[in-house]
Order: sequence, then C-alpha cells, then structure tokens
Amino acid sequence: MNFLNIDEEKIIEYLAKRLKWYVQEFAKKRNGVVALSGGLDSSVTACITVKALGKENTFVYLLPSESTPKEDIEDALELINMLEIPKENWETINITDIVNLVEQKVGKYDKLARGNLMARIRMIIIHHKARIHDGLVIGTGDKSEILLGYFTKYGDAGVDVLPIGGLYKTQVRKIAQYLKIPRRIIEKPPSPRLWPGQTAEGELMLSYDLIDSILYLRFERWMSEEEISNVLKVNLEKVKMVTNRVKETQHKRNLPEVFKLGFRDIGSDWRYPREWL
Repeated sequence: MNFLNIDEEKIIEYLAKRLKWYVQEFAKKRNGVVALSGGLDSSVTACITVKALGKENTFVYLLPSESTPKEDIEDALELINMLEIPKENWETINITDIVNLVEQKVGKYDKLARGNLMARIRMIIIHHKARIHDGLVIGTGDKSEILLGYFTKYGDAGVDVLPIGGLYKTQVRKIAQYLKIPRRIIEKPPSPRLWPGQTAEGELMLSYDLIDSILYLRFERWMSEEEISNVLKVNLEKVKMVTNRVKETQHKRNLPEVFKLGFRDIGSDWRYPREWL
C-alpha cells in the first residue's frame, strides 16, 4: 500500500544520527552490540549501527542453535564482510549446549518453552558482551513485531534501544533494498528460527504486507475494523485477528506494573522527561 511508502535516505540518516546520540551522548557508551541472525531486521540494524557508530565501534555476535539453517550463518557472514566489520569485532557462539544444559537443570516442556529459553539465553550473552565492550545492546525488533507482541519477553525484547522499532516490516524491507543488503536476506521468509521450519507469517497466518496495512490504518489512521475491511477489501475476521493480537499482547509492551501505594510510586506517574535525569 502506498501509505507505507517512505523516504529511505532521510530515515536512514535520522536513525543513524539518533542512535549515535543515544549511545554516545545520552548513555555515555562507546559501542553498539548487535545479535546478527542473518535475517532482515538484524541486518538492517547492523547497517544502521555501523553508519551511526562506525565499524570499529560495532560488535556483532552470531548466536545460532541446532534450528539455525546453514544459509542464515552464511548470510550473516556475508553482511559482516560487506560492512567490513573488523575480525576482532565479531564472533560465533552456538547456544545449543547452553540450552541443553539449562533444560537438564530445570526440565523440558515444549518447543515454545525451548524457543523462549533460546531467546533469553541469547540476551544473557549479548548483554554480557555489551558490558565487556562498554556498549549498549542494539535491538532488532520492528514496529510490526512490537505491535503484534511477536517477540519473547526478556528475550529478543530485552534490549537497550530499538532503532528500527518505528518501522513496519515492509518498510524495513524497503530500507534493506536501499542499503543494498544481499537479496537472499531481503527475500527470505521472516523467522525467529526457534524451531525447524518456523516462519513468522506461517504463525501469524497472514502476510506482512496485509498485517502492516491493517496495523497502520487501525493505529495511525484510527479507522474502524469495518472501514479497514472495506478499504483493503479483506475479510473482517482477518482484520479482527490482527487487532485482537495487539490488544492481547499489551502486557508485553509495558514495564512490570507497580501497584500504587504511596504519593508517587514507580509506575505511570513516574515519567519525568529524559532531559531532567
């Protein structure tokens, strides 16, 4: 849909400038640390981080598991080469043995529990590396995933900053094309790779093109579900499936609720402007 068109050059320049300020001026850190999966979002995020901080201040970690396809690792390595990230600034750490060890201690359950465990182990590693490198964890989530709650709480959502969190998945793809990211990365089906054969659109049961149009019209244009159904010429139940998912995952986008007892508790009434800190 043309209402999701963007000015790629201006957005990239803005995101790079904003990220540089956030990491080095606001947080007083030197470096950015990215978990690179070989997928679309993490590739775009790595490119923006390099543009913002420089390749010498960008650290990249590949954290595959037994469910990571070989081509994802190949694609991640191709991007590292394209960005000319120094050899000492990237590393591959297979998390399978760590996941198995944790499951031995706490017990197995199902593939979703194991997938969440993988995401949280990755965040432990990436935050540890950020501490070593005096950096921030640069998150890779996009606006579509955030609105849908399609992430693991305290896993891939456990980051310091989300530079592409204001871009829908389809817009991230446009940015990737502008940046000349390898075509195989752009065209591969989005997937967290938490188990073999997993794809985002397969789980969500709709294409991101349609999902993004629904999200935009409902939450930015404030159209009713019925109006969206008419504009997009799509079944009303599909529209409701998307909007209901946003409602049901609201808790994942909020900080833990603090029940109010005092005059000013750490919660919704504790929102000073950042400049006051």
